[in-house]
Amino acid sequence: MNQLDGTVPAASIMGIGTALPVHRIEQKDVSARLAQALEHEPDSRRWAKRIFNQCGVETRYTCEPNLLEPVESCRYLPFTQRENVPTTAERMGKYKEAAVPLGIQAARLALEDAVVSTSEITHLITVSCTGQFLPGLDVRLIQQLELSPRINRIPLVFQGCAAGLKAVQLANSIVTSDKDATVLIVCVELCTLHFQPSAKRDDLFAASFFGDGASACVVGLSGLGRKELFRLGSGDSVLLPDCSEEMIWEVGNTGFDLYLSPQIPKLLGLHLGPEVERLLDGSDLPEIWAIHPGGRGIVDAVQKLYQLSDEQVAYSRNILRDYGNLSSVTILFVLQAIRDDYRKREEASSGIALAFGPGLTAELLPFTYVPASVEEREPVNQGMI
Repeated sequence: MNQLDGTVPAASIMGIGTALPVHRIEQKDVSARLAQALEHEPDSRRWAKRIFNQCGVETRYTCEPNLLEPVESCRYLPFTQRENVPTTAERMGKYKEAAVPLGIQAARLALEDAVVSTSEITHLITVSCTGQFLPGLDVRLIQQLELSPRINRIPLVFQGCAAGLKAVQLANSIVTSDKDATVLIVCVELCTLHFQPSAKRDDLFAASFFGDGASACVVGLSGLGRKELFRLGSGDSVLLPDCSEEMIWEVGNTGFDLYLSPQIPKLLGLHLGPEVERLLDGSDLPEIWAIHPGGRGIVDAVQKLYQLSDEQVAYSRNILRDYGNLSSVTILFVLQAIRDDYRKREEASSGIALAFGPGLTAELLPFTYVPASVEEREPVNQGMI
């Protein structure tokens, strides 16, 4: 991999912000209420109990308070009367109401963390696959954050879990080609709005580990004198072969319908290795692994493939445990957790970020974490080591 001279400004994630809805879901409580709703479907009840206990999630957050109501009044549980099930239009109304304040909260925290003013933002990338409306989230952010009305707006919509890292890759390209550019990325996903009142295994599986949240980051050129940051290398985006039917996300009459194949971890174990080797180009494996926890099995597959320690995958597992899979939002939660841990260290460390989405698409991005002590003390070589 190419080395980056620490004395030369490089595209970096300079600040990160995250936000969560106020309603917290305890996995054990959801599992108990689901078991009650499935009392006349013993096979589905046993399967749901097993997958809820084994998926690696303990708590999640939701923008929909009805999901916390008793079985009799919850509109998202199996065997809800058809006329009571929220329609796609109703779910999109809830999305519009909740997505904007969450996105604004995350964006403000990212700007504050980066010590960047709104007047410095030249590009705005908004990311979501769980809701749509126009004028969209980008317009609301511009209005409420008082960004320039001439800002370059780039919405990435309906691209699934990989889109958060795709946005970072795009921002990296923008900043690398335009030294005056500073990019604000805002991801918002309200996955729980799409829970289906179904006893089908596919629907129960999807309901077991997705959660709601927002994340944001600021990407710009940064040299010495900044606080701790992630310096970005040159990444790849690849469509893995023969996997197009393994992850499907489609608009239905009662929200969006999701299918996740149980073969996804196996397919990643089969196809991911050559892509990472191509990216590393003969370099040693990095120390830091920012893996999108699309599910427990995905983290397991990457850990097994590269013989990673439990410590190296703990960031991804802990985010999955505490928040669930937040789709495109999740990778910035993982990077924030890594930064919080690594900021007490004095040495720069090489890393790689991985995220996966429908296609199957894999986003791979090398980076170097540079703590403030290194930035302020002396120039260092950046990039993959």
